[in-house]
Amino acid sequence: MCNFFKTILSAFFVFLTTVIYGQKTEEYLQIDKNIKNTLMMHKELVSIPNLPKNKGLMLKNINWVAKQYQGLDFKTALLETSTLPILIAEKIVDPEYKTVLFYFHLDGQPVNPEAWDQQDPFEPVLKQQSQNGDWQAIDWSKLDGTIDDEWRIFGRAAADDKAPIIMFLAALKALQNQNQSPKINLKIIFDPEEEYGSKALLSSLDQHQDRYASDYFIVMDGPAHNSNQPTLTFGCRGIASCSITTFGSKLPQHSGHYGNYVPNPVFRLANLLSSMKDSEGRVLIKDYYEGIEITPEISSLLGTVPYDASELNIELGIHSSEKVGASYQESLQYPSLNVRQIGTSWKGKGLKTVIPEYATANIDVRLVPETAGVNQLQKIKKHIEEQGFYVIDRDPTDEERQTHPKIVKFTGALSVNSFRTNHDSDFGRKIRNHIREGFGKDPVVIRLMGGTVPIVPLINKLRVPTVIVPMVNMDNNQHSPNENIRIGNIRQGIKICLSILGASY
Repeated sequence: MCNFFKTILSAFFVFLTTVIYGQKTEEYLQIDKNIKNTLMMHKELVSIPNLPKNKGLMLKNINWVAKQYQGLDFKTALLETSTLPILIAEKIVDPEYKTVLFYFHLDGQPVNPEAWDQQDPFEPVLKQQSQNGDWQAIDWSKLDGTIDDEWRIFGRAAADDKAPIIMFLAALKALQNQNQSPKINLKIIFDPEEEYGSKALLSSLDQHQDRYASDYFIVMDGPAHNSNQPTLTFGCRGIASCSITTFGSKLPQHSGHYGNYVPNPVFRLANLLSSMKDSEGRVLIKDYYEGIEITPEISSLLGTVPYDASELNIELGIHSSEKVGASYQESLQYPSLNVRQIGTSWKGKGLKTVIPEYATANIDVRLVPETAGVNQLQKIKKHIEEQGFYVIDRDPTDEERQTHPKIVKFTGALSVNSFRTNHDSDFGRKIRNHIREGFGKDPVVIRLMGGTVPIVPLINKLRVPTVIVPMVNMDNNQHSPNENIRIGNIRQGIKICLSILGASY
């Protein structure tokens, strides 16, 4: 009897898998069947300029997206803010389902048309790569034939973030064409000012907090891993900044008359900075890495990310990396200490034979969940004091100059803390499984990406499990001239969206 039931159960799972796979196959066929319409829809949206300084055009973007979702039986609304409104689209599929909040942004970076290899960055151009590596424009009528995944569409916001918007719409349309419904309730927000700090979105949080309520949060933005495999990012580093100024005499002094007599603030600053790191890049400030532990489990996860150190170093033009972590991914699990700019009091052209009166280093600190920004800045300040400096937050007075041999002006600011969702939580396991079912292999799992996204304050305030789903090609020239999206990434992105929408949580 036991073996009989095992046989029946096994047959049932095979049948169920076949049914599910058959449904997915039909949905995936819809992607190819409708790819031309999808690309033309993308072209239409990219053709609408999206710089937040032009409110009329931003509203045109908002209205275009709202109309698309209304055609899919979503309820749409505009959440008014102090600047531009937030578009929200909602659909309750089943009150028993979990609710997932999705995030996209509608705005783009400013453009310098002269730096682009096309007449107008807001007139999308379809291109293919020539044998010598150049990108050559081809006519849009080429989409009537076989569409090459390696072709690209060039235009501002073609990748960031209008491509994910179109991928998601195409996935919803594919489900609708198959008379299928998502297995989740959906709330979708469209940020009109992400490139400018998401001021509108963040200002709406308190007033419209109930509209953002959800069980999970998925951010659809950013480039996939450079292997172009489906990628899930479970966190990102935060950022804080500070400036350190050392002082010499009150005014610049002639280096001939006063060299060897007046202390040079550049050398004082250099000595101070060199006390903060060892020769292999590890921060020497006390407790800077406090609370961080790379367990065997974490190390194993980091090791699953495709990575070739030699190839990366050649690409970066460096001989070897710093030794904070054993690999690139491991290095991102620690807070960084980066000197991003050094300057002296002399700001004019050319060189002067002077001893400057001050020298300043501007520093950024990338944060991880174990290291809050305020704490890291305090540790830096304490380290400076331990090097014998009198630390103040302003220029020194004449009396202080006579009283203290070494003075530093220290100012710091926290921009945003880090966030990280446990990849092995219930939500983490389910979304990984859904991608695996859709593609037949595990996605690339990024525990913590190095950069910082502007909506982290929203993530930290919502306090729900969050994952970033980056889908565009890594070499998309994001924020730069000749921004582009690879057509193969659009196909893959639609498939990723179907994997997320077609499964329960």
